[in-house]
Amino acid sequence: MVEYVTLVNQNDEVIGEMEKMQAHELGLLHRAFSVFVFNSKNELLLQKRSSVKYHSSGLWTNTCCGHPRPDEEVKAAAKRRLKEEMGIFCELNFKQTFLYKAKFGNGLTEHEVDHIFIAVYDGNVTPDPAEAEAYKWQPISQIKSEIKTNPEGFTFWFKEIINLF
Repeated sequence: MVEYVTLVNQNDEVIGEMEKMQAHELGLLHRAFSVFVFNSKNELLLQKRSSVKYHSSGLWTNTCCGHPRPDEEVKAAAKRRLKEEMGIFCELNFKQTFLYKAKFGNGLTEHEVDHIFIAVYDGNVTPDPAEAEAYKWQPISQIKSEIKTNPEGFTFWFKEIINLF
């Protein structure tokens, strides 16, 4: 199935749509989301991206991330992907948006207006192995310490966003 993303300007206003891989090849600004799920101990659920992902494979990152489909509301897309990637269904709360651009060694570029959502969840986690090959719960202080000692083990956007918490 060919996936499409919503192209936006820097104010997150829709300017079109494009096939996802083409948008990443051209580095065009598009809409995305990042979900951060905490448990009642205030630990963040991290996922290790599957080794078959088209970029940033095998790196630790936030609980879930992705792109809303054209005409799909961002929060609804985030809830959909959280269920698909990690087997979690819970209420999400919008935190903020953040714009970033990162070029990867494989010629792809993430250039996104990223909508950040947070949630609290203490239930079961059942990741899809095609999305996440591992997961763990960790306090933010420990995550920041690991990023300092092993920055190449984490995704670009996660390292940027974690400083907002």
